[in-house]
Amino acid sequence: MLLEKNLIEYCSPTLASLKTASLFNHPFTSEEELENQLAGLNSQLKGKGISLLELCRRGNKALIYVCRKSHLQADLNRPEVGRFLKTYGYEQMEVEAALKRLKERLNQEGEFPHEIGVFLGYPLEDVVGFIQNRGKNCKCTGCWKVYADEYEAARLFARYRKCRTMYVRLWQDGRTVWQLTVASSDK
Repeated sequence: MLLEKNLIEYCSPTLASLKTASLFNHPFTSEEELENQLAGLNSQLKGKGISLLELCRRGNKALIYVCRKSHLQADLNRPEVGRFLKTYGYEQMEVEAALKRLKERLNQEGEFPHEIGVFLGYPLEDVVGFIQNRGKNCKCTGCWKVYADEYEAARLFARYRKCRTMYVRLWQDGRTVWQLTVASSDK
């Protein structure tokens, strides 16, 4: 199934509980098929602390957000994150309310909501740096553009690459997404 392949390819660090969330564009042929696949995977992975959410659609592609809501809540509870998100109209820092606002922002015409980096677990300094510099003048690039701690980001990028390589190999060898998903320690 293509959705499972994309989960392994793009979301391994989230499945391994190394990262708050991941995001990918997923092509679909029918809305019903997409909704059934998302429902099935959500049912299967919920017990391990993973949620899949369709953030928006453009034509026959859906932007799929895969997260550990407990990690996202911890990120949203940081006072500096709350202050930052309030400048973009996020009034509540509970996961469901914040995700609802993010979906609204994604579906508005105009500029892409780059605060999405916070929802992906990127360092706040890098999200702010990206916005202030309009994506230019970064120190390095990997999973995101780095404006603050280049050393720590490079370490994380290497860890995420290693995780992805390992997960792709294990999945190709027959392990299931469920088997490869680390159970949440905070139930």
